[in-house]
Amino acid sequence: MEWSIQEIARKAGTTSRTLRHYGELGLLEPSRIGTNGYRYYDEAALVRLQRILLLRELGLSLPAIAEVLEGQRDTSAALRTHLALLQQERERIGRQIEAVRTTLHKTERGERLMAEEVFDGFDHTRYEAEVTERWGRDAYERGDRWWRSLGEAEKKEFLETQAGIARDFGAAAAAGLAPDSDEVQDLARRQCAWLSATTTPTKEYLIGLGQMYVDDPRFARNYDKHGEGTAVLVRDALAVWAERNL
Repeated sequence: MEWSIQEIARKAGTTSRTLRHYGELGLLEPSRIGTNGYRYYDEAALVRLQRILLLRELGLSLPAIAEVLEGQRDTSAALRTHLALLQQERERIGRQIEAVRTTLHKTERGERLMAEEVFDGFDHTRYEAEVTERWGRDAYERGDRWWRSLGEAEKKEFLETQAGIARDFGAAAAAGLAPDSDEVQDLARRQCAWLSATTTPTKEYLIGLGQMYVDDPRFARNYDKHGEGTAVLVRDALAVWAERNL
């Protein structure tokens, strides 16, 4: 069995462009290239792509994924590890569902809520180690204090501001605007102003953050849901803005 690049992209919920990018990086080579230039993938390629997508879901960058795939030659052992991680995540989500169900039930019946029940399965500090490693302990504590100080309306406004910027970046990507165009640079300025609520962006910080928007699937999804290539446009626009202004 083998599938064309378009079929694999559609079934995997990704894009042909992404699969070609994986090929360029040596992560996912096609099993063959037809006389028409189309790329085709066999069952072994499907399994490898599944591993890549799972590792992306765990937040690994593409270079890190390459190292993992190189070090895990035993496909069965690697898949067992992935399966265990997915089962843990399913258990955590299941606990969240039950916590919300319990909260709803007790609220409707006027019963007393228990904190242990309400927050079972929730971990609002799960990114603490990651932020600390990337930008230092002070950055995490400063951001955490700032977020906790906001009221619900302020939190909503902050998130809606970012969502609006992301949508505008998506529209710019769809229109084919260049990263250094005046329109896109104004979006980069808005993004930087939004980031300034919690930190003082430096050139290195802004460029590194833009790269993370592309490499980390959690962030890439937030932008690319507005159109393929949006995350890349954000990265390139922030790099131009940082070089010009910081």
